[in-house]
Amino acid sequence: MSDTVIGFLGIAVLLTSIFLGAQIMVALTTVGFVGLWLLVGFTPAASMLGTMYFDTVNSFHFSVIPMFLLMGYFAMQAGMGSDLFEASTKWLGRLPGGLAVATTGAAAAFGGPSGSSVGTAMLFTKLALPEMIARGYDRGFAAASIAIAGTLAVLIPPSALMVVYGILTNSSIGELMLAGIIPGIVFSFLLAGTIVVVALFRPDLAPTHDETFTWGERIYSLRLLFPLTFVTVLMIGGIYVGYFTPTEAGGIGALATFFMALMRQGKIDFGELGRTLLETVVLTAMIFAIIVGGLIFAKFLALSGVSEEIKDFLTGNGFSNLTVVLIVTIIYLIFGMLMDSPSLLAISLPITHPVMTALGYDPIWFGIYVVVLAEIGAVTPPVGMNCFVVKGAAGDLVSLEQIFGGLWPFIASCAVMLLLLVFWPEMVMYLPEQMRAS
Repeated sequence: MSDTVIGFLGIAVLLTSIFLGAQIMVALTTVGFVGLWLLVGFTPAASMLGTMYFDTVNSFHFSVIPMFLLMGYFAMQAGMGSDLFEASTKWLGRLPGGLAVATTGAAAAFGGPSGSSVGTAMLFTKLALPEMIARGYDRGFAAASIAIAGTLAVLIPPSALMVVYGILTNSSIGELMLAGIIPGIVFSFLLAGTIVVVALFRPDLAPTHDETFTWGERIYSLRLLFPLTFVTVLMIGGIYVGYFTPTEAGGIGALATFFMALMRQGKIDFGELGRTLLETVVLTAMIFAIIVGGLIFAKFLALSGVSEEIKDFLTGNGFSNLTVVLIVTIIYLIFGMLMDSPSLLAISLPITHPVMTALGYDPIWFGIYVVVLAEIGAVTPPVGMNCFVVKGAAGDLVSLEQIFGGLWPFIASCAVMLLLLVFWPEMVMYLPEQMRAS
């Protein structure tokens, strides 16, 4: 049996295992290790396995992941989400569908220090959904607007998912962080614009908020934005000018949000602090296990020659670049419906990343494109992780069917965003290129 045949059999076994319900991190590691065993022998395969685990957990660069996660937990405890929702409501609440627009704006802003799509969706479900339902919003549309707004957290930096992409593809994490800023803002406006259009044509789904605020109240509410602005400028600005690395930025952000949470609460709740640290460790361990499994599987595919075979097929048979992008997009949308985002990247990037770079696409651009694709999967059935999170946080206020039913206008926004990324790549590359030139 040739190495290439072993590689394709490995892919088939991996996908079958996942569809049968195996843990993705276990399936990746097992298939990758067994494949390496068949290709190079047991002792070299075991040595590769040990080396990858050690290098991952012992790496200074990889420690950015727990720092970003910890920063997100502290940001929630600092009350940044509720402050942003209050300020956004006073400035945007009078627009058609104003409460949903305000929620989108607040979620986009909170996505910086949070970095968690799931955490953002859960928080704003608690804050905004009861208020929107009380004011006559359609339950499904309101819940769907929160679920899709949560995806902005992994596009607007800092983003743990971008770190995962950077590790798996050996791309610059600092450039990825900068690359997400403009697309994150554009996507936020697309989602807000979708809400306004729906509210204009279907006011029964998203009525206008009738509460008025004086200009004095609006201006005074801007004070609530200071903590978020401080943390974001400190981190992203420091990375841009080269004062510190993304890992150091994560540590500084975690420390800053910790002190903000301490000032908010007035004392240290050691029980809550312990739970926060434990949740960070557990989530970090899960992400690291997926990353290591992905690296092992990628090594197996590289040695088997499968990655090269697929790359040669897609780049050497006369397919246009846009055709290949369409094929890659369809693959990500299909598999994004079935698994979480880190797992999707770990499984797919060993195959798609070499193809896209061979076609001349910048890996930073592809990283942003993949993150958007992965997060579209986070709201689409049958998995739609964000939708399940919103349902869990909402309880009996809304059904899962209503949430999925309310998503369709936002899926159209996602399609527009993908087209913008393909035909306007400068949106992604402007800030990284400025950083390279400086």
